[in-house]
Amino acid sequence: MKLTEFDYELPQELIAQHPAEKRENAKMMVIHRDTGETRHRHFYDIVDYLRAGDCLVLNDSKVIPARLFGTKEPTGAKIEVFLVRRIREDEWECLVRPGKRLKEGDVVSFSQSPLFTGRILGEGRDGTRHVRFSYEGSFHELLDEYGNIPLPPYIERAGEEEDKSRYQTVYCHYEGSVAAPTAGLHFTRALLEALREKGVQVVFVTLHVGIGTFRPVKTEDIEGHVMHYEEYSISQQAAQTINQAKKEGRRVIAVGTTSTRTLESAAGEDGLVRPGQASTNLFIRPPHYRFKVVDGLLTNFHLPKSTLLMLISAFYDREEILKRYRLAVREGYRFFSYGDCMLLL
Repeated sequence: MKLTEFDYELPQELIAQHPAEKRENAKMMVIHRDTGETRHRHFYDIVDYLRAGDCLVLNDSKVIPARLFGTKEPTGAKIEVFLVRRIREDEWECLVRPGKRLKEGDVVSFSQSPLFTGRILGEGRDGTRHVRFSYEGSFHELLDEYGNIPLPPYIERAGEEEDKSRYQTVYCHYEGSVAAPTAGLHFTRALLEALREKGVQVVFVTLHVGIGTFRPVKTEDIEGHVMHYEEYSISQQAAQTINQAKKEGRRVIAVGTTSTRTLESAAGEDGLVRPGQASTNLFIRPPHYRFKVVDGLLTNFHLPKSTLLMLISAFYDREEILKRYRLAVREGYRFFSYGDCMLLL
């Protein structure tokens, strides 16, 4: 399929620059795939659409303050370092700006007291650099103090204090993502408890969102696009719960494309999810992908020509999805990370 088949027109003013005043107040478009029926609701109505026995799967990865600003030693030139992926202890694959100013052996200082610096070790993939960090104390505490939440480039403002909490899910646990699993941003603890009380099984998996979420598709034939690898893990208990639901014919509903890719990557041809840790570059796209695990999907509205839009087009139907996107534009839905959502059942 061609990249242009996943394009749509989006007015700039519909790109959400801030989260909804309350997480659960985001609008939610509900689509029944078997009939095409579409309803306009709010996220707090999700309790009405999930039923006892459903298995709801969420990604509990936590966003790290991955954007660091420092100065090159000894010139004092301003440098931005964006953590992409941990390679080994104290060594990371990073994006650096301006890259032309940094060569192997150069040192960037983020703080002198306490010591917090990064040395360029060499080049990585797709223009990245390998950086070894030197520091006093705890690396994660230094990130919390000197790092910034890595808001996506389409949020055209500086990070604010509220982003530290609102660009995280309320159930985030394991640090490692450089972007939020945004479909989960709408949940509150009260909503999760209401779902549990209704009999919905709430299960957590972990996929650390990588820089690939910001990378555009550059090949006109989408078959030529290669996804970046991302690390995921599924516990024995989570796998058992999901597999039992599948065996009993109960719905497995994934929260977000990251949970979807985790489940589909870990599933065998028998449709059963294998526990453990692994990496995936699974590219889910139409027209031939057949889902093995996921029966329902909660997702935000995604960028034109993106792999995320391709994934949900594989889950439902490309033309039907684009029809709903045009409807969302007419109805004034808010798009992307801090925007509204869609529930596909």
